[in-house]
Amino acid sequence: MKIVVVSDSHGNIINIKLAMGFAKKIKAEAIIHCGDWDNLKSVETVLQSKIPVYGVLGNADIHQEIAKKLKLKAEKFDEKFLKFEIDGREIGVVHNLVLSSKLLVIGCDVVFCGHRHFKSEKIINGVKIVSPGALHSSKPSFAVYDTDTNGVEFFDL
Repeated sequence: MKIVVVSDSHGNIINIKLAMGFAKKIKAEAIIHCGDWDNLKSVETVLQSKIPVYGVLGNADIHQEIAKKLKLKAEKFDEKFLKFEIDGREIGVVHNLVLSSKLLVIGCDVVFCGHRHFKSEKIINGVKIVSPGALHSSKPSFAVYDTDTNGVEFFDL
């Protein structure tokens, strides 16, 4: 299964639409957003893809409407740390991994995080930690996670 992973969209609707178009093109079966949606329009644009959305909030998500909409419409949502199983993989999603307890990642195959605005992939204590980069940056990027291989591929916009 392919999952498109985005973060730090900060209201950049053009780049969100590009990433969602790519998700449809590759027939992604899920979207993960690692927070910093910034506004309700960002949430609505991702939801319009009709692909199940899994997400968290970031430090820029101060509008209560964002959380309300995600609670109603996302496949899975948590304000701070989301942990779920999909296609046999234990997945964690958090905005800022540095501020989160390292204990939260125990038992995860992969943890996706945002906040830092650059793409990276590393293994810490046997857990793959992936930052897809930011949709709203001078070098916008996102990632595609393959549950079959536990592999990640990065894409620049």
